[in-house]
Amino acid sequence: MSLHLAPATALPQGPADTVVILPAGTTSLPPEAPMLPEAAQRYADEQLAAENKLFAVNLYTHRLYVVVANEKKSADLTAEQLRRSGHQLHAKLMAAKVKALHILDLTSDKSGALPLAEGLYLTAYQFEGYKTDEKSKKPAELEHVHLVGVPEADVQQLENLLQGVTLARDLVNMPQNKLTATDFAEQMSAAGERAGFTTETLDFAHIESLRMGGLLAVNQGSPEPPTFTIMEWKPEGAQNPKPYVLVGKGVVYDTGGLSLKPTPAGMDTMKCDMAGAAAMVGVMYALAKNNVPLHVVALIPATDNRPGGNAFAPGDVITMHSGLTVEVLNTDAEGRLILADALSFAKKYQPELVIDAATLTGSAARAIGKEGIVAMGTADEDVMQALAQAGRRTHERIVEFPLWDEYAEHIKSDIADINNLGKAEAGAISAGKFLERFTEGYPWIHLDIAAPAYLTAPDSYRGKHGTGTAVRLIYNFLIARTNSK
Repeated sequence: MSLHLAPATALPQGPADTVVILPAGTTSLPPEAPMLPEAAQRYADEQLAAENKLFAVNLYTHRLYVVVANEKKSADLTAEQLRRSGHQLHAKLMAAKVKALHILDLTSDKSGALPLAEGLYLTAYQFEGYKTDEKSKKPAELEHVHLVGVPEADVQQLENLLQGVTLARDLVNMPQNKLTATDFAEQMSAAGERAGFTTETLDFAHIESLRMGGLLAVNQGSPEPPTFTIMEWKPEGAQNPKPYVLVGKGVVYDTGGLSLKPTPAGMDTMKCDMAGAAAMVGVMYALAKNNVPLHVVALIPATDNRPGGNAFAPGDVITMHSGLTVEVLNTDAEGRLILADALSFAKKYQPELVIDAATLTGSAARAIGKEGIVAMGTADEDVMQALAQAGRRTHERIVEFPLWDEYAEHIKSDIADINNLGKAEAGAISAGKFLERFTEGYPWIHLDIAAPAYLTAPDSYRGKHGTGTAVRLIYNFLIARTNSK
């Protein structure tokens, strides 16, 4: 990212492009705002009287942008509206070729600058990509956003978190020929070196010795070996004696295997099938950069899923890391197989809580669309409520689905302990019920991010393609856990 956030004690003395955030209902520019010539002041007051929520005053040497906060039902919704205002403001800044912007928050509680900057930053994200023309390689005009009166620590923490989101976006946006399972492991190692967390990558022989039958089966049709990467952040003075463990689905490309996906509107976007893993990399990056006093481990099983000569087939029975046997009824239900091995492996850490994230089912996407995340699990109700609160704060909202005992019937097999497909109904739940069988001994939450993780059309500050979904949600949830201790 070429955009950087920084604190500022005051506005510059000379001309400076500035945005002021005004309280809802403001009808005239207050005296605390930068002084304007009479005609410009009159124009601004006319715009406010007409209830224009976002406009610019062109002063020729610089511009004053005005954002009026909307009065929403909750502070969380007000913050989300300011993120969206940041997205709208970004278009005006680009049109004016603004290089540096100052944010002056004149709302009563001074809570507007950070969400506005967040929306600006996430909107400014551009995947570097692989184009070779000079215009495509030219960096964006906007380089600096200065937040007036906001503590330096708050600004730095936000930027580190948003760097974690953009890291996840970059990883999701990389095509499979640039991000094999081995490449992905190297990217995680490099992120660890930059941020300060440790990484260990288990190779094929080690994975085989651990008898991770799910990961090995999915990898059978691929010319590339699988990897299993362990990221760990354990600072001195960590508050939790037992670690939080994060698990991310790392299918770097999914053809569906022998149960081949259709193309287009199927296989063509499947470089995104490692978005759950990418999210966990982003969370680990933010935790380490912000020196969060928690012990957190992230487990990333990674492979592609291809219909090569040795590919696993519908009807196969495989033995998982836990020892359970699985009848494979569909090779396109592969994500749960590699997650199951990682969830079983997580038991060795005696975790306080395990959270997994995965682009797991079309059923979840059809149920609630790109507007939310399907969640389920065995964690206590107060933990699920805390996650829901984090979802409202970040506007990465969760919808909890049930895991009733009756759903176990959906994954019964005639010849193995369970099958990997379930029924046509409640597909997201039967996938969760499958994973639950591998989470014995610890509380667990499953996040199905199939719909919001990768968008085929722009959506406000989430943009197009990889969104980095769940990075801000999980980070915010974990931060709240530190504050509650």
